[in-house]
Amino acid sequence: MQGNRQSWNQNKKKSSRRTTIKIMQMMKKLFENAFKHVIIVIVFTEKGITMKDIFQNSSSNWVRYNKYEWRTSADGKCYITPAADAKPSIYNPIKDYEKLVLTAINIGTTAMNKASESELKEAIMGFVSEYGMLGLMTALPTTPDFITYEAVYLPKNHFIKEENISTERYLSCFFPFDKIDFRKKCSESSWSTDSPEMMALIMTMKNKPQAVMMSFQREYAESYDWLIEVFRDWAFTFFSSFLYYQDYDKLDENERSLYRQGMAAFGGVAPTYHIELRERPTLVWDFNSLLLCIQMMFSFMLTDDDSSLKVCKHCGKAFAATRSNMEFCSPQCKNQYNVYKSRAKKNNTPAQED
Repeated sequence: MQGNRQSWNQNKKKSSRRTTIKIMQMMKKLFENAFKHVIIVIVFTEKGITMKDIFQNSSSNWVRYNKYEWRTSADGKCYITPAADAKPSIYNPIKDYEKLVLTAINIGTTAMNKASESELKEAIMGFVSEYGMLGLMTALPTTPDFITYEAVYLPKNHFIKEENISTERYLSCFFPFDKIDFRKKCSESSWSTDSPEMMALIMTMKNKPQAVMMSFQREYAESYDWLIEVFRDWAFTFFSSFLYYQDYDKLDENERSLYRQGMAAFGGVAPTYHIELRERPTLVWDFNSLLLCIQMMFSFMLTDDDSSLKVCKHCGKAFAATRSNMEFCSPQCKNQYNVYKSRAKKNNTPAQED
């Protein structure tokens, strides 16, 4: 009886082992097929593929006008909007993503340093003239297709406290001067334009959600106060990351936790993409706002193992270092820093840094 039980147990073990081997073989095949792409990515990484290579064969489309102006609404709020005679054009914001992200961060740095309103307006005007509007109207809601819903649903944000508001009221935040031809009844809506430029844009970018196309209208405007808040948030995120590692040994655990919590709040909805057969297969990102475009590229730059982001030792602005030992964003800053340092030595006072 004992021999039979032992034999049965041995057979059971053998059967269990065979079953386990079969399962492992099946899993191996499954993983080999499932992770082919992952293996390729790892091989590419080992060969030295960098973040710049990721964007080198990538593209995207955004609209900018050739002229913008500041206007004040009836309730006294300041907005930036395309000028009445401005002409739109389409460009690829990814082409010079590093400059785009650094410009955005440094406008926020200027705001954090409590620069004057005229200085900040000049900086924002320069940014918008080069890159277009941020597209806050489609960046804030839970979906850029908010037009197709009965109301606009909003996650927690700095600007609108309600979780949902009517579509008409939401649109009024971005069209404070001229009403657009938009009608809505429940989830049904209609929008039309007689602008030849807008018609051309609609034909060219027909896959964009309706709300995105509406944000390309000449009547569209973005609030100065809201823009400052967005730029300031980007600068805060950058400096939080920079200081967390620079001052890590000096921080207690509560301070480190605050840094981590602040960083965790930074993020956004991941964009979709498609592949186009151009001169070579090209990854085309379908950004529904320039804000989301900047946040994604900023995130890649911040987390890249070979990140070149640094803070200038003199002016305190972010820059991309071309060498690992670079401490200044420009020869001018380096010269000024050395001049101040030399003067300080003569006067026996600490060097002044801007």
